[in-house]
Amino acid sequence: MRRLGLRDYLPTWQAMRAFTDNRTTDTPDELWLLEHPAVFTQGLNGKAAHLRDAGNIPVIQVDRGGQITYHGPGQLVVYLLLDLQRRGWGVRQLVTAMEQAVINLLGEYGILGAARRDAPGVYVNGAKIAALGLRVKHGKCYHGLSLNVAMDLAPFQRINPCGYADMPVTQLADLAGPSDLDQVAARLTMRLGQQLGYTITNIESRREHPRGHKKRVHPTR
Repeated sequence: MRRLGLRDYLPTWQAMRAFTDNRTTDTPDELWLLEHPAVFTQGLNGKAAHLRDAGNIPVIQVDRGGQITYHGPGQLVVYLLLDLQRRGWGVRQLVTAMEQAVINLLGEYGILGAARRDAPGVYVNGAKIAALGLRVKHGKCYHGLSLNVAMDLAPFQRINPCGYADMPVTQLADLAGPSDLDQVAARLTMRLGQQLGYTITNIESRREHPRGHKKRVHPTR
């Protein structure tokens, strides 16, 4: 697992693709935890109509599934760079595991979260708190999930989040949850490890460079 702190979106995306393209059958899986400066990302199925008004926030067309979403400071982003073929998993199984990890995390704070079959992600009373998006190439995946912790939610009003007009969004800090990203990151990592069957090792500093030493995850036997 890598703690990367605040990182620009484009070079991080490029690093994810490079990691996936260059990995071998022996490459350990990795989790990258970070924040991004304000940015809208438009998925492969994205429609221009779902971007209402970008204003001065950049828009980046990316290779994950899904529509448009927003990333910004105060939002925890977790990228999962996994060999799904090696572990015998399909995309639906991974999505369910990611959603359940977030739901279990919310439950620690007394917050009732739920998934929706028609709209991947996690919701609290109908408001979206976590978004999911993945890309799978030759059985290997990258991209991941974003969890709203303590951020400015106003930019979500400039889009139809994940393609749904007027979808409400929420965050942990507005639900009497924590606002400390380090605390949330540590707990979410544990929950993801439980759902994925991983033992998390080699925890690195948030100042680590994306191409530096890595935090890795190893399957439990």
